[in-house]
Parts: sequence; structure tokens; C-alpha cells
Amino acid sequence: MKKLTHEEVGKKRLSLSDAKKVKRHPIYVLCDNIRSIYNVGSIFRTSDAALIKKLYLTGYTPYPPRPEIEKVALGATDAVEWEYIKDAKEAVRKLKSQGIKIVPLEITKNSRNYTSINTGDFPLCLIVGNELTGVSNDLIEESDFSIEIPQYGFKHSMNVAVAYGIAVMELVKVFRK
Repeated sequence: MKKLTHEEVGKKRLSLSDAKKVKRHPIYVLCDNIRSIYNVGSIFRTSDAALIKKLYLTGYTPYPPRPEIEKVALGATDAVEWEYIKDAKEAVRKLKSQGIKIVPLEITKNSRNYTSINTGDFPLCLIVGNELTGVSNDLIEESDFSIEIPQYGFKHSMNVAVAYGIAVMELVKVFRK
């Protein structure tokens, strides 16, 4: 076993110009009032890895250009299509009008396990919420269904960027089957 060099890994990846042209997974993401600029950077980087269709940043979520986002995103802000829309409900209505299912990553009375997604659930918009309060009730009410990641320890939540990474890569896995 041998670790690949940065150059060897780069040969297996898309170029930035190819990343802008490649067919993307029918997964949209909406960040609802994320506080941490570093979480936003991480979400950009993971969104690139997952080849999502588009990232929506809403409310007081920080958005590029910001050196703190770029520090974590490492160029992913150039590879991922994104848009800032102040009003999250406006973004949700726009997506719903295009036939995109709205799916918060949140614990609700009827939330499904994140592994229960099936190919008929696409296209969808995964909503991730504020680090303390989660996805707003206004957006929950606009949703088609919600998904959650089981928690087995003392805490009932994970860091938003970590939870997003787990959920979005599961969505990609299901879609690509």
C-alpha cells in the first residue's frame, strides 16, 4: 500500500473547467442561518465532493467572497454553483415551483432515517440549519418530509457540516445506484 501523491490524486479528479460543465447530481442544498463561516467553507468543500447541483445560502449565513470561507473551502467556491437569497422561504418556494422536494435534515415527529431515501425522492433540496436551533419551523412547514441521522450518545445533534457530509454522501450513493 502506498499513499498517492497530490499530483497522482489530481490526475484522477475533474479540472475546474470540467467541474463547471459536468452533469451534477439532482441534489440542491439550502443553508438556513448557519452562524460559522468555517462550517460554510466545509459545506462548500463537501458540496464539491458530492457534485451537488446548487447551494443556496440564506438568512445570515456568511457567503463568498470571504477569506475565512476560502481557507476551508480550498477553491470549492469556484466549483460549486451557489446563490445567496436572504429569505429562505423565497428560495424554498422557487425550488418547489421547479418540482424539487424539500427535505430538512432535522429531528421532527415524522422524520425518516437518512438511509431511507430512494431514487423516487429526487430531485431534492437538503436543508441544513443553524448550529443551535436547527432548521426553522417556517421551513419545516414547507417541507415534503424530513430526514435525521440516528444519535446513539448523550448529545442529540452533530456539527452541521459533519451531519451534512454524512447525509449528502448517502444521497449521492442512493442516486448513483
